[in-house]
Amino acid sequence: MKKRTNLLALVLSITAITFALFGCSSDTGQKKSIAAPGSATEAGGGAESSGTGTDQISADESINEQVLVDQDGIKITATEYVTDSIWGDGIKLLVENNSAKDYTIGCDALIVNDYMITDLFSADVAAGKKSNEVMYLSSTELKAAGIDTVGQIEMYFHAYDSNWDNLFKNVYSKLETSEFANMDTTPNDEGQELYNANGVRIVGKTVDENSFWGTAILLYIENTSGQNVGINVDNMSINGYMMTPLFSTTVYDGKKSIDDITIMSSDLEANGITSVDQVELKFHIYNAESYDTIADSDAITFTAKKNN
Repeated sequence: MKKRTNLLALVLSITAITFALFGCSSDTGQKKSIAAPGSATEAGGGAESSGTGTDQISADESINEQVLVDQDGIKITATEYVTDSIWGDGIKLLVENNSAKDYTIGCDALIVNDYMITDLFSADVAAGKKSNEVMYLSSTELKAAGIDTVGQIEMYFHAYDSNWDNLFKNVYSKLETSEFANMDTTPNDEGQELYNANGVRIVGKTVDENSFWGTAILLYIENTSGQNVGINVDNMSINGYMMTPLFSTTVYDGKKSIDDITIMSSDLEANGITSVDQVELKFHIYNAESYDTIADSDAITFTAKKNN
């Protein structure tokens, strides 16, 4: 059972890294705007860029050295703000394991300028040893969120042993950069509102038929519900044909997210779909800790329109 769990974790980690690098739509080709059925005008957001280009965000940020975690023999210190030509911007970390056991240290959640961002960080540190690591901030997701300047980084750390037993989890730390005063937290929420209830707002932004995996439907999500929420998509169809979407996201209370619903090219090809015109789906919203259902939306229908 442990081997299966380890394999699943590895697969999920690889998938998360791949989506962080290639997700959130692409910069190639014309994107379609999302509109309500029968709408004569698009709901905006069609011209924005949200893709995988190699543009780097501002390199003006710096940080003061700061201890982020010092608990149960594990000490994590942020030492430097760095920029890599491939991976983008990140925080250099010194991870010290002063305990008697080997541990894997990672992140439960990473939040930049109030946006949920996929972290590219996992460190295996043997007992009594240290490791220099970098927690990279997905440049793709920063760009999709419209983040040009990183002002604040919030992190929730965990540590577990070889048996997947937690030493600790969800240990919170906040780091402010030299650009904190210049941080822009204006919501990147242009588009067609699809859902707004129970403290959760979901906006459809664009449909990209040339994304890395196939077709990507870009969403803006805002959570003011008073609880951390998870969101899945059920009963999705495109042009009347049922699809199997790749989408599951967690948005912490008071935070925002830019995320993709991905439909694989093979799924579209199997149904003879060459153009995404009409989409129908339901959102399943639940408490991210207890998994209790918060809401199951009614069927939501929208159209994808080419921009003039």
